[in-house]
Amino acid sequence: MHMNYTSNKGDYVMGTVIIFALVSILAAIGSVSSLKNKNLLGVLFAVGSFAIFGWFAIMTFIDSGFPATH
Repeated sequence: MHMNYTSNKGDYVMGTVIIFALVSILAAIGSVSSLKNKNLLGVLFAVGSFAIFGWFAIMTFIDSGFPATH
């Protein structure tokens, strides 16, 4: 029986989406924590990181789509 190990673009990109999503979730938690501590510079960087990494995660997922299961 011959196994076909070829994969498409979506298989490799999903790792990037997962990493971007985890970073954006941690940035959201950090922004809430910074707001509680009234740390304005922390809020600035955390909200900026959340916006950028969240945008990258969503756009990469839309561009690549969900990979097919084998």
